[in-house]
Amino acid sequence: MVVRGHTCGGGALAVCALAVAGVMTVGSGCSGTGGDRSDGAGERAVVGDGATGTPVAVVRRAVGELAGAGTAQARTSMETAAGGTRVTIRGRGTYDFRRQLGRIRVVLPKDAAGADEHRPITELLAPGALYMKNRGAGVPDDKWVRIDTTALEDGNLVTGGVTDPTAAAELLRGADEVTYVGRTEVEGVPVRHFRGTADIGRAARAASPSSRGALSAAAKGFSTDSVPFDVYLDDAGLLRKVRHRFTFATEGPAVAVVSTLLLHGFGTPVSVRLPSDADIYTGQVQQGRSGPEAP
Repeated sequence: MVVRGHTCGGGALAVCALAVAGVMTVGSGCSGTGGDRSDGAGERAVVGDGATGTPVAVVRRAVGELAGAGTAQARTSMETAAGGTRVTIRGRGTYDFRRQLGRIRVVLPKDAAGADEHRPITELLAPGALYMKNRGAGVPDDKWVRIDTTALEDGNLVTGGVTDPTAAAELLRGADEVTYVGRTEVEGVPVRHFRGTADIGRAARAASPSSRGALSAAAKGFSTDSVPFDVYLDDAGLLRKVRHRFTFATEGPAVAVVSTLLLHGFGTPVSVRLPSDADIYTGQVQQGRSGPEAP
């Protein structure tokens, strides 16, 4: 792994947070099962439920609502399953959708780093960049690792162990084959549940300029653009929960990655200060169970 301008050798897609945990490195081929096609019944149900437009239109429109809301508290989880092994990485923090800046505290599962405990990793999310502190693998405690997300084969959809909230939302711009499932609740908030697939290439073309580069990289890096999702919108059209399901083809068993983002506390103050050049680690990331090597 390269600290500045991350690349993965041999055409492999290194899932960095999982590599930190010593779990696995997965290939860049990706396949996903398609979602149900939207039909007349589904469209009528949405219109009759107080929303305007087809399920596809309602889901795509929710992306712009987040910028209007401004900020939110975020909880994330990323679950991987390969060869009978299941690992979950969890995160919690705040995010500013207008500036596309966020701070997430990522907790690795016990024993995932080759030890009983591993310090939480602080991640700063910014347009085109991912910053990680407490990265381990020989990185000094007071230094940050910076990764260029536009150079990642997955555009940081799974690399950091957290799907960037903007990327998770922007994927919905490529929503297709969407059905309205019905009403339910997310943490006590009434929501409408939709299910469908997102086309990464279509999402990249429709994305905001600051996130287009990362999604365009993801569109080129995966063997298929189709990503199944479930999304939950409140009565104001705000995204409360979205779950994406990625499947990576490897030389061994296929690796399933389920990434979930939950949003609440809209309007929460968010303060993110990006590291200066002097705070960025430019040395090598050591090879071993705690992470890959940066040549």
